[in-house]
Amino acid sequence: MSSINTTFGGLEIKSPIIVGSNSQTASLNKLVEFEKAGAGAVVLKSLFEESITMELAANDTEIHPEAYDYLAGYLGEKVLADYLELIKKAKSSLSIPVIASIACHTDGKWEEFAKRIEEAGADALELNIMSLCTERNYTDGVFEKMHENIVANIASKISIPVIAKIGSNLSNPLALCDRLYAKGAKAVVLFNRFYPTDIDIDKLTFTTGNPFTSAADLSIPLRWAGLISAAVPALPVAVSGGVESYKGVVKAILSGASAVEVASPIIRQGGAWISEANAALEQWQESKGYDCICDYKGKMNAAEPENADKLLRTQFLKYFSDVH
Repeated sequence: MSSINTTFGGLEIKSPIIVGSNSQTASLNKLVEFEKAGAGAVVLKSLFEESITMELAANDTEIHPEAYDYLAGYLGEKVLADYLELIKKAKSSLSIPVIASIACHTDGKWEEFAKRIEEAGADALELNIMSLCTERNYTDGVFEKMHENIVANIASKISIPVIAKIGSNLSNPLALCDRLYAKGAKAVVLFNRFYPTDIDIDKLTFTTGNPFTSAADLSIPLRWAGLISAAVPALPVAVSGGVESYKGVVKAILSGASAVEVASPIIRQGGAWISEANAALEQWQESKGYDCICDYKGKMNAAEPENADKLLRTQFLKYFSDVH
């Protein structure tokens, strides 16, 4: 029987399927379910800067400006304490790696949180760097430098692997990933998913768009995984978004990814999705004569000139030449 064991960010995992951060990974029962189903690792629900703001808003009271910082600090400590307790319970109940997650969009306030997350027993820390660059008078490189600073400052304070989950709203993800590796990132995840914005045209209000990914979302991370894994081979890559079946897992690995982070199909189908995808992945490997993931990882990345030509191609009009 072929093996689907792999490594990601220095972690040994029994399957390339990592359960990505979502509301269900805040539940210990769900985490246990995902491990039993065969998940390689789990990413706990992200600790958001906005969580503190939400706690403040929940009080629904006027807060004197002088008391705001004190209250924000108190609530921040409460949110962190709850998160550390989740880490400890997960580590005591699971044998697979437990990856903590911080959703960052500013630098300079997460180092202490990161140290305490490490002390609580997390196997790795994912920095989900979610930010939009919208300054009109923008200086080139400042947005990317923010990513570098966040990673460097935290990686210098903790010894567990730091994983950077970045957005696709970058001019050159490959160059940034190379610099993140130099700053201490042990892996990158391509890509995080922004809050889906939509508009209710009857009520004339903003509303939430479709929160789930689809197979069509896979093409962008697939392209960049193929380019980055070839250019920065020492930096493990995980694909996130668009993995809807075992086929998406295979495609990601062929493009050079070491793992995938999956949330949408698991939210819809539960741990059964993981079991089915693992079984189908093993069957596919055996049908191709592969003994392990290492036999075909990166087989179709940009290290081969012919593959690079396909991954770098931006013209697609010819594909519609037969469409009338």
